[in-house]
Amino acid sequence: MKIYSKVSLNKQEIFIVSGPYPSYIRLYQTGELQKRAQTLNRRLADCRLCPRLCGKDRTQGKTGVCGASPTLRIARAVPHFGEEPPVSGTRGAGAVFFSFCNLSCCFCQNYQISQDAYGHDITEETLAEKMVHLQEKGCHNINLVSASHFVPRILAALSLAVEKGLRIPLVYNSNGYENVGVLKLLEGIIDIYLPDIKYADNRFSKKYSGAENYPETALAAVKEMFRQVGHLKTDENGIATKGLIVRHLVLPKNISGTKTVLKTLKQIFGTGLFLSLMSQYQPCYRARDYSELSASLPENAYLAAVNLLEALGFANGWVQDWQPLDKSFVPDFTRQNSWR
Repeated sequence: MKIYSKVSLNKQEIFIVSGPYPSYIRLYQTGELQKRAQTLNRRLADCRLCPRLCGKDRTQGKTGVCGASPTLRIARAVPHFGEEPPVSGTRGAGAVFFSFCNLSCCFCQNYQISQDAYGHDITEETLAEKMVHLQEKGCHNINLVSASHFVPRILAALSLAVEKGLRIPLVYNSNGYENVGVLKLLEGIIDIYLPDIKYADNRFSKKYSGAENYPETALAAVKEMFRQVGHLKTDENGIATKGLIVRHLVLPKNISGTKTVLKTLKQIFGTGLFLSLMSQYQPCYRARDYSELSASLPENAYLAAVNLLEALGFANGWVQDWQPLDKSFVPDFTRQNSWR
């Protein structure tokens, strides 16, 4: 396993896109991309975009359980150098951070946007322009962070962005709590899936993230993602072009059920799966309301998880340097430079 660390956002250069086009270009040319956007948009009238199936009529301005109306809201659209190396590369991932979330994790490091809804409303046209601008800055991909509640609008914006010259891969950066039916409509559109598997136990997912059925739902979603894109593939420079990377954040007191998660992933996907085992837990947001989550992850707990990863035979992926209270992982979206 390789080690990676978060780095700053100040690396930029102009880059001219070359090489084969992503498959969403072909779907746009045949009209399929536009059809899928329309199909998903109809789900907003009785919202069924995520596993909550809350049924709110978001076309009339009502908000779903996630807190989102039909209007796009984002907090940032920036070159981001804090993802796994094949995603961030040397020029950064073109990260679009969407406001709101369908989970309510008490320890969320992005709570300002996921729970407090920080951000600004934009049109589909503006989102398309931002995507193209990130490509012009040299980003390797468009990294859609927590996008499930805005998928219809994103696909509509994607069509506009293709018209404006967008040609780089799409990354779907997800908490793992996804509707498989919606994911099926993203086949051929998303090139790289980057989901979490947060928990192995429904009791903990309900208590700390407000989703009793998270483990089985996330696992079904990751299976569908893998069916679409398979194991991670990279180009000659080690930059991701297609495939799946699964993230797992090790939580204190074994709340994440790391041993069960890793064994389950091995059983289903084999040791060729690309895994990102993260040590970056910090007691953010409301975590200090729970004594078991009120301190950062102990080093020995993370090293035990790394040893288990190796013992199970996983060879592809990344582990992190363990550092106590490393604030570089916790963004402040109210600042121009959100990552310290």
